[in-house]
Amino acid sequence: MAHESFSLSDLAKQLGRDRRELEKLANRGRIPGRKVQGEWQFHSTEITHWLEQEMRSYTISELERVEQTNPPPLLDAENLISSLMPEELIAVPLEARTKRSVLESLIEVAGRTWQIWEPAAVLAAVQEREEAYPTAFENGVAIPHPRNPVPDAVGEPLIAYGRTLSGIPFGAQKGALTDIFFLVICSDAPTHLSVLARLGRLMQLSDFVEQLREATTPHETRQVIIEAEKKVASV
Repeated sequence: MAHESFSLSDLAKQLGRDRRELEKLANRGRIPGRKVQGEWQFHSTEITHWLEQEMRSYTISELERVEQTNPPPLLDAENLISSLMPEELIAVPLEARTKRSVLESLIEVAGRTWQIWEPAAVLAAVQEREEAYPTAFENGVAIPHPRNPVPDAVGEPLIAYGRTLSGIPFGAQKGALTDIFFLVICSDAPTHLSVLARLGRLMQLSDFVEQLREATTPHETRQVIIEAEKKVASV
């Protein structure tokens, strides 16, 4: 989604969805947009935020469509998560007991790649996103990330992973605790949306989250990711 704004037809093409369906949703206020001279216009940033929230309830096929319509440039699309998450970016266990310390620790882990140029700016951006909409799911997984790209603070896209020995409050519904964390840092919307969609597909695999909890080393953890991505590729 490189453009700043979209027409209804542009949005339908970008999302791979029927134009009439999107128009109905826009008329009902379900999609953020505004009419200009009688025609719907949608801002790319607002659509990215909206789609993030929508994806939390998407089916595997709907998430796959998000990936297909937002191909990440110059990345290994088949092994998207594992290619962005080398073993050096995996902390098992992650020594943190509070939400802030989790975020600080993950950003420190991400800094091992020398791609985090301004850690304080990244932390502030991730905290802003958490304050707006917590990224924790009821299954104990959270996917913290900046709400908007921070191109001046980071370099190449990456994912830093951590698993704490016990769950901590991270904003999940019904007071569910969180122990698995994927810090997603991307500088462009297509990669960002594709990563979130792929993680969503992985989490819908029946044994994925439990296998992550059983993995005791960075190598074992990354192997779980690699095998899970093979499974979703064959679905």
